Amino acid sequence: MKLEAVDFNAPDAAEKFVESLRYTGFGVLKNHPLSMDHVSSIYKNWNAFFNTDEKNNFQFNVATQDGFFPSTVSEVAKGHTKKDIKEYFHYYPWGQCPESLREELSDYYVQANKLAQLLLSWVQEHSPENIASGFSQPLSTMIEGSEQTLLRVLHYPPMKGDEEPGAIRAAAHEDINLLTVLPAANEPGLQVKGTADQWLDVPCDFGNLIINIGDMLQEASGGYFPSTTHRVINPEGADMTKARISLPLFLHPKPEVVLSERHTADSYLNERLRDLALNKRVVKKPTFKVGFFNSY
Repeated sequence: MKLEAVDFNAPDAAEKFVESLRYTGFGVLKNHPLSMDHVSSIYKNWNAFFNTDEKNNFQFNVATQDGFFPSTVSEVAKGHTKKDIKEYFHYYPWGQCPESLREELSDYYVQANKLAQLLLSWVQEHSPENIASGFSQPLSTMIEGSEQTLLRVLHYPPMKGDEEPGAIRAAAHEDINLLTVLPAANEPGLQVKGTADQWLDVPCDFGNLIINIGDMLQEASGGYFPSTTHRVINPEGADMTKARISLPLFLHPKPEVVLSERHTADSYLNERLRDLALNKRVVKKPTFKVGFFNSY
């Protein structure tokens, strides 16, 4: 298995991108339309935010799951016992956000969702007929108007050397959603598990856009598109003093979307959340349910 960046503007970009998803669970795009100056500014501003006490004014809302999540409530990946070494902020357009940072994050959310719909249409177009015909509706429409698509701003603080033995920045996991869209982080560390159980570094050149399959697309495609295991490893040496900022967008269908004969998006989400240590915090909002999602 080899991960290579696909030029978004190449004539065969869609075909190569979907082929990479099929055989690796990941696709990497270069020369894509998202502004990396915009992303760089978000990284800079949110890194500063995480290093202030202001973040504590936005403690996560138990009912809606938006806001700031300190490291004390970090996730425990399925099959692991140690909390990930991270803190993060959940952004939804309807949720809480520092006003000084809202416009910039909101603009990115809109642009990334627009690109994500195009990428889902690529997946639809280049799926075998027997797979595409099994989708209950076009993939790109599954996320239209979804209030569950989550933009997570992740902060992996510098390592101090006193971390709990066995804990890493993000333990091996799969994502729950359809696709995850991720600009390359400001520091490396993301790895994907290969077919021979080897760990491969995901190309992290700044400017790359990394997309991976989640469990819901695996379910909707009957396993044709694999939800691949990935993790974020701890830095070593001088890099231990560097913080890492990451910006995954988790694309979630509307709750009523039918994924398979077994599941709607809502029933599948509830089943997967039971595997997470924090699932007891997931509760009903008046019209939909939100929850925790694995991250990197």
